[in-house]
Amino acid sequence: MNKILVIGAGGQLGQCLKTVAERRGISEIVFPVEQEANILNQGLLNSLLEKEKPKFVINCAAYTAVDKAEDEVDLSKAVNETGAANLAKACKANGATLVHISTDFVFEGNEVKLLKEEDAANPINVYGVTKLDGENAVIDILDEHFILRTSWLYSEYANNFVKTMLKLGAERDELGIIADQVGTPTYAIDLANTIFDIIQSENKSYGLYHYSNEGVTSWFDFAKAIFDISNTAVKANPIPGSAYPTKAKRPAFSVMDKSKIKSTFNIQIPYWRDSLVECIKQLNK
Repeated sequence: MNKILVIGAGGQLGQCLKTVAERRGISEIVFPVEQEANILNQGLLNSLLEKEKPKFVINCAAYTAVDKAEDEVDLSKAVNETGAANLAKACKANGATLVHISTDFVFEGNEVKLLKEEDAANPINVYGVTKLDGENAVIDILDEHFILRTSWLYSEYANNFVKTMLKLGAERDELGIIADQVGTPTYAIDLANTIFDIIQSENKSYGLYHYSNEGVTSWFDFAKAIFDISNTAVKANPIPGSAYPTKAKRPAFSVMDKSKIKSTFNIQIPYWRDSLVECIKQLNK
């Protein structure tokens, strides 16, 4: 088995990778703490990769506070662009392949169509801009890369929409949920499985791929499904995004076409609601 190094191991996806690695019996995998794997420290990254000698590096480290990024532009850029570039350089110097996680927010999302990898990216917020710059840095520096764009990530770990809705649903009688932003939720456990599928396939079709669960929904319908599946008695009211202004603009429609990843790696992708059922089952354990 190829040795794997996970950067950003403490975050949501990092924790999911840990869980899935245990389930799949993947033992040649290292989850360094942040102090040992700070992506803003090139020297530290180089010595970490020299020491561990991984064949694959998975980069889950990212600045993901979308609204805060509008104020913390430099920090967002440092983590999402410079950090990605640093890691790509360390991989190049040590002969490792990089699996880098990106986002649907690289798209403007102003037309109703499935977004393909080759479609023009035109981000409308700082987070999206810095993630796109990170993708481009990886592409420029390192040939041996897989960039996976994903969307609406949630799981039983860390803070995410599902856990927030369950918490608010238990505390309140009714909630207003945005109904005019459409995309696809992604269960981070499914994404983790797909990352390992790609690594274990030994398929060297490097490049950019889209991955989310199957299907299409709005934040409102996603919330309704969370309440239905968890038997949470709260009234959900659909509201327009304009009724809940945020610092950062969001894409109105960002549903990604997954046919490339499915055909290249022969991957089966679960429907979003089925995965949500599984996540809520795990949260109830």
